[in-house]
Amino acid sequence: MSTPAPLLSVRDLAVEFDTLDGRVRAVDGVSFDVMPDETLGLVGESGCGKTVTGLSLLRLVPRPPGRYAAGQVLLGGRDLLALPESELRDIRGREVAMIFQEPMTALNPVFTVGSQVTEVLRRHQGLGRRAARDEALALLKRVHIPEPERRIDEYPHQLSGGQRQRVMIAMALSCGPQLLVADEPTTALDVTTQAQVLEEIRGLQSELGMAMILVTHDLGVVAETCARVIVMYCGRIVESAPTDRLFSAPRHPYTAGLLASIPRIREEKLPELPVIPGRVPDLLHLPAGCRFADRCPRVTAECRAVDPPLRALEEGRLVACHHPQP
Repeated sequence: MSTPAPLLSVRDLAVEFDTLDGRVRAVDGVSFDVMPDETLGLVGESGCGKTVTGLSLLRLVPRPPGRYAAGQVLLGGRDLLALPESELRDIRGREVAMIFQEPMTALNPVFTVGSQVTEVLRRHQGLGRRAARDEALALLKRVHIPEPERRIDEYPHQLSGGQRQRVMIAMALSCGPQLLVADEPTTALDVTTQAQVLEEIRGLQSELGMAMILVTHDLGVVAETCARVIVMYCGRIVESAPTDRLFSAPRHPYTAGLLASIPRIREEKLPELPVIPGRVPDLLHLPAGCRFADRCPRVTAECRAVDPPLRALEEGRLVACHHPQP
């Protein structure tokens, strides 16, 4: 059987921001594919560029101060970075949707929950006012918001954090998109609510048959949710592999450091939690060689002089390292 074509292809994406101190390249040469029905995890510590990458897929990076310096985001043969804004508005929500990190700021505080959900339905599906309200009510029930008949006429501040996140999920899935970009969808939620929201996203993803990119720093969420993982560091991809292989045998020292820092429950007294030494380099003053060199236990002179390319180590695994772990 032939391999299916990617649903989304990102090629050499570079995103820059103008700051008071100079121009910063927050995303630098990122390339990856998303296959139909796939769940892809995009992970890394704060500031690594994962959220900017996710926003770039819908061309939502604010300009200025941001700019797309290079690359393509290809969906169905169309480069989303080159489309007119009028065409892109038809794609957002209908073909690619996004759940934002903080629902309190993503939802408009002066409009009711119902009016914000119905706006999406009327814009993309052409429904009348009554039909859109009926569909919005059905969506709120679908994402298990309690008392949806009452909640539909309430304002975002009257809902809990978990309920607001469910409203964002309902809005994102209202038009049955092919791809969902979920940026830290469980941030600021308690553990029980996190599990419920993730379970609802997974169930709706399976029901609608869509692909998903999960942007997160939570490796536990990735282990439960994603089939494949991309690890980012300092604006670049350092490793990409199927989830089970990446967790069982990380090849990049940064990936190994991230996994080692996860607390583990043991019978004996817990040892001191491992940390990755040093700090992330300043994007305005990047080192000549590998960006992880100053923090890496396997560093050599070659690492400090030559920037390692992202290369295939084995089938399905890419690593940007001169001396990957065995």
